[in-house]
Amino acid sequence: MWGALIPFIGTVIDKLFPDAQQAAEGKLKLLEMAQAGELKVLDAELQIAMGQAKVNEVEAASNDRFRGGWRPMAGWVCSVALLYTFLLQPLLAWAAAIQGWPVPPKIDMDTLMGLLTGMLGLGGFRTYERIKGKA
Repeated sequence: MWGALIPFIGTVIDKLFPDAQQAAEGKLKLLEMAQAGELKVLDAELQIAMGQAKVNEVEAASNDRFRGGWRPMAGWVCSVALLYTFLLQPLLAWAAAIQGWPVPPKIDMDTLMGLLTGMLGLGGFRTYERIKGKA
């Protein structure tokens, strides 16, 4: 927000202070205030992210299936969907073609792979391998 307002406020300062030195001091003060505000916003966002990381750590360590079990459950859903997509659906489609039955539906693999790679962190691991020269 400040980025858009600073040029406008700078022209107002130029009109309020005809002396170039006073105008420059006013603009410097304005930039300092904008920077301090932006740093406060960044600090607040960092504190929120740190708090969320602590919550995630506690949830992952929990034995309660309602809180700690959603990650494994999502992994099982992805595994079953992969099994269906790459093994069962083609076999069922082949059998359906022979018998004249309707073809079983396909799963949207783009969405599934986005979920799976995000869960497993494969994108980051691949980047790490490339940086280390292993791949």
